[in-house]
Amino acid sequence: MNQHNCSKVGPTQTPARAQPTSLDCMVHSDAPELCNYEKSLQRHAPHPNYTHCGLFGDPHLRTFTDDFQTCKVRGAWPLIDNNYLFVQVTNVAVVPGSSATATSKLTVIFKNFQECVDQKVYQAETDDLPAAFVDGSRNGGEKHGANSLRVLERVAGQHIEIHAKYIGTTIVVRQLGRYLTFAVRLPEEVANSFEDNQGLQLCLKGCPTNERMDWRLPQPRKGGSAAPHSAFTREAATAKCRERLPVDDLYFRSCVFDLLTTGDVNFTLAAYYAFEDVKNLHSNKDKLHIYQRTADHSEGNSAPGRHCLQTLPIAHFLLICSLWCFLAHL
Repeated sequence: MNQHNCSKVGPTQTPARAQPTSLDCMVHSDAPELCNYEKSLQRHAPHPNYTHCGLFGDPHLRTFTDDFQTCKVRGAWPLIDNNYLFVQVTNVAVVPGSSATATSKLTVIFKNFQECVDQKVYQAETDDLPAAFVDGSRNGGEKHGANSLRVLERVAGQHIEIHAKYIGTTIVVRQLGRYLTFAVRLPEEVANSFEDNQGLQLCLKGCPTNERMDWRLPQPRKGGSAAPHSAFTREAATAKCRERLPVDDLYFRSCVFDLLTTGDVNFTLAAYYAFEDVKNLHSNKDKLHIYQRTADHSEGNSAPGRHCLQTLPIAHFLLICSLWCFLAHL
């Protein structure tokens, strides 16, 4: 739809005009820092707020609000969709008989931005992690600020980074084993630059409730293995994950969960590098680790955490009401 300028609303409805952000205002400026987000804001906001989103493993999602979820989301799903950037992942089943999936394809569209960059599309798939956009270029095209968008290869076939200075954004894509991981750092202003009818964005809103997976670890079978396809006992999975992730946070627990679910040791690296990306990209160093769920979802739909005691009085109230109605009809 973005590539062919398709309307997102019907022909009888006039699209609502979004209020211009400071990025839109930058377009009309002749300042030389037009294509450098941080320099353009120095006069008005010397310390812009940044946010982070990551997707890795089975897959596990860390949203812009630091909510940590494990999701199924099989097929194609949008992570980000704003006025400047679109990111979509495609997830496939990892093992037969399990709802667990992992990312096999990633598409990133950088939308045309005035004097800075042409529209550019980056696409990665399993065993194809290119160091260029789909048109073969490594920058933003022919415009004056083309070098404000660049693809950098850190490790051939394993790790690339995309730097979009004109919107203050850094994207990290890795292939670990057969699957991809994704991490991004971008200004809150950019992340929130979308219209109300923009649709689902997993990084912004998280996964739909019916797409969230049970976080309870698989129960061991006879012989000690957690699942037919897993070569790990819980003790072995814990020890393996502890080698890379010494802190018992949700990155560590996601590693154990993935090993027991799939038996694929590469998921240990996925959790490790996901946390390494958080350390490099997250703006608040006090929030690197997440120890329990941060959203109010029922246990089994989100990360492990304590039972919510605030729900107990409501349950007691409903029970009393039910008993009262029963006795009233006697």
